[in-house]
Amino acid sequence: MVPKQYLAVVSPLLLLSLAAFSSGFLLKESKEPKQAWGYVPVRSNASMFWWLYYADNPAKNFTELPLILWLQGGPGASGCGYGNFEEIGPLDADLKPRRTTWLQAASVLFIDNPVGTGYSYANDSSAYATDLCMVTSDMMVVLRKFFSSRTEFQKIPFYIFSESYGGKMAAAIALELHKAVQAETIKCRFLGVALGDSWISPLDSVLSWGPYLYSTSYLDDKGLKEVTGAAKKILNAMNNKEYKLATLLWSKAEDIIEENTNGVNFYNILTPETSSLISVTSELTPFLKLFQRHVQYQNKDKLSDLMNGPIRKKLKIIPDRVKWGGQAQDVFTHMAEDFMKHAIDIVDDLLEANVNVTVYNGQLDLIVSTIGQEAWVRKLKWPKLKQFSDQKWQALYACSKTEETAAFVKSYDNLAFYWILKAGHMVPADQGDMALKMVRMVTRQDH
Repeated sequence: MVPKQYLAVVSPLLLLSLAAFSSGFLLKESKEPKQAWGYVPVRSNASMFWWLYYADNPAKNFTELPLILWLQGGPGASGCGYGNFEEIGPLDADLKPRRTTWLQAASVLFIDNPVGTGYSYANDSSAYATDLCMVTSDMMVVLRKFFSSRTEFQKIPFYIFSESYGGKMAAAIALELHKAVQAETIKCRFLGVALGDSWISPLDSVLSWGPYLYSTSYLDDKGLKEVTGAAKKILNAMNNKEYKLATLLWSKAEDIIEENTNGVNFYNILTPETSSLISVTSELTPFLKLFQRHVQYQNKDKLSDLMNGPIRKKLKIIPDRVKWGGQAQDVFTHMAEDFMKHAIDIVDDLLEANVNVTVYNGQLDLIVSTIGQEAWVRKLKWPKLKQFSDQKWQALYACSKTEETAAFVKSYDNLAFYWILKAGHMVPADQGDMALKMVRMVTRQDH
């Protein structure tokens, strides 16, 4: 069990300094935003870590701005680490203030999810989540505890934003949360979910890889044929409901892509530094290859040193046996059967329940390409899909001072789609200004 003092530890307004960290990380003296963090035991052998930042806007109190829950992907990637310090939190990985932090527009709640991710931990192997249902059940425990103990957020507009596999989890969590709010078992003003470069339909993503790489000159005719052939094998496995085999074939398809493209970056095709770790050796099992390509790079040395050093010291509540990211591989492999299953029907259920759904995607993402996202959206059974499809998209600009198109958006009723230009898989990291503008639009602060 988790000691009681872990359940709700609140920090006052803190002044970070070199002396506070004494580990070589430098930070300009600045006052941190108000924060809180803690652990919630979700089962007898598993606990999840959360970290809340109150909105930091000089013109508005946090009660005048929404609350956003951020869910990272993987599964096994840490929102408290990667999402926080590499994408949307108040400080970057060098502990310098981030100009485009989302705290300007909302309070942000990071939760290391599923169990075993980041600072969250499992006490034994039976505690790891194995499917979307288990992930959702654990998150309901955390959200119920959070809103019952932090009543100041019960009447504030609440949104879930996500990235990658986090989008698949976010859809399921959003639907269950909507039901809980309707049943009055959780008190909050849940207003919508945003699915960023999300693994909603893995098969549609995989089938798009060949055409996308061919259209961007990363494949020739022969390469296109090889990648398409690999994708069809995955399709056949899915049609036969052989989900674990489909995951293994997914790994082989990525090997074929790396061989044909000289190691294209799966997360941003124009970024030369590969996130996909083409140095992965052939002796590794397919699941370990997938883990190294899609999770381990988010636990890169610099961030790992930060989270297991200065941040751990600051938080003061991380159990000695828990290493940030130490259980990530187990999280990933335990979800192997679930990887290739789609969640299109869950999005349909959200739309039918009149929950606001936003889809956003980076133009330069390969692993979850935009054309793959468009493909699953076309499969929705939502009665208003035709009206949505008939809408003309609108050009967006990151700020009023530029005439360069930064994105396009199309919306109808409770569905919206944002095409983010010059961004890869991690939209806020690549196009911070446009991502912040999108947040304000989705949360109805900017139109």
